[in-house]
Amino acid sequence: MKWLIRGVVLLAAVYGSALGGVYWLMRQPPEQFAAGIARLPRISMMALPFEPLWMRARAGRLKVGETAPDFELPTLDKSARVRLSSFRGDKPVLLVFGSYT
Repeated sequence: MKWLIRGVVLLAAVYGSALGGVYWLMRQPPEQFAAGIARLPRISMMALPFEPLWMRARAGRLKVGETAPDFELPTLDKSARVRLSSFRGDKPVLLVFGSYT
């Protein structure tokens, strides 16, 4: 019976460590996240609650109506850079984030 309790505690510790590691990985920049997630075994995709972890890790802190933080991105042809604040008060901006792959 003692070995069973130790086994359960060990499994819980390993599972908790895996959850913490994946959560930490999800909070990294996209390039680091992609490189790390590519190394995870496929079984982890079934064993860990990826969607709830992802929703919590990437939730952000903005509330409806708050001003978006300023950022800068290259144009599609990479000939210039565009800053979000350059459009403030000029015209509405719609930001769409997603992956179509």
